[in-house]
Amino acid sequence: MSVSSPIIALVGSDGSGKTTVGTELLAWMRESRPTEMCHLGKQTGNWGRAIAKLPLIGQKMDRRVLHTTRKARKEKEIHFPQAVVIFALSMRRVIRFRRMLRLHRQGLCILTDRYPQTAVPGPMDGPSLTCSKRNSAIVQALAMVEFGLYGWMASYVPDLVIRLNVDLETAIKRKPDHRVESLERKVSDVPKLSFNGAPILDIDATQPLDTVLAQAKAGIESVFHQYDARSAETPVAC
Repeated sequence: MSVSSPIIALVGSDGSGKTTVGTELLAWMRESRPTEMCHLGKQTGNWGRAIAKLPLIGQKMDRRVLHTTRKARKEKEIHFPQAVVIFALSMRRVIRFRRMLRLHRQGLCILTDRYPQTAVPGPMDGPSLTCSKRNSAIVQALAMVEFGLYGWMASYVPDLVIRLNVDLETAIKRKPDHRVESLERKVSDVPKLSFNGAPILDIDATQPLDTVLAQAKAGIESVFHQYDARSAETPVAC
């Protein structure tokens, strides 16, 4: 029986360079073994920015969405229509995660952009629905189901988490079209993320790209060596 390939997770706030670093790492990893990139985010931010750019009504709609989100977070109350949308987006992530598992079971090495976790609720890949006495029974039920799904996804512990850390000033410079409030929260949340005991490689993403890539590759090579050693020790069936 062969040893399966590793799962490498790349996490960080917007502006940390995940897309650039991920693209470079994917090409490099594919030089030595079959690798697939899996995006495990919900991409709601892309939708929000697209709405904000709509002529005439875009800015107004964006402000209304932001106001509603702030109010729900402050009052810890989520109305049913909002909860359905949030739950549907989480199910989209579950579908992506199941696809990743299928590819992994086929023996492919996996590199992920983002990874679900339960340590920190909210935009950094954690559950978005919160249990509150102010919510209706059906919203409470959706929140419990969502948390269970995130717990299931988080139970698949990555072999390595590469955590790209960046300061708010750098994130704003790199993502000037993003809301500062959103970036601030994500930058603050990243150091708090944990992944059920997965090894975490912290990298200062404000460094030059070559330096960031060298550190990330060193961490991945260490994981590859461990898997190769395990494969060499596995007896071949007659």
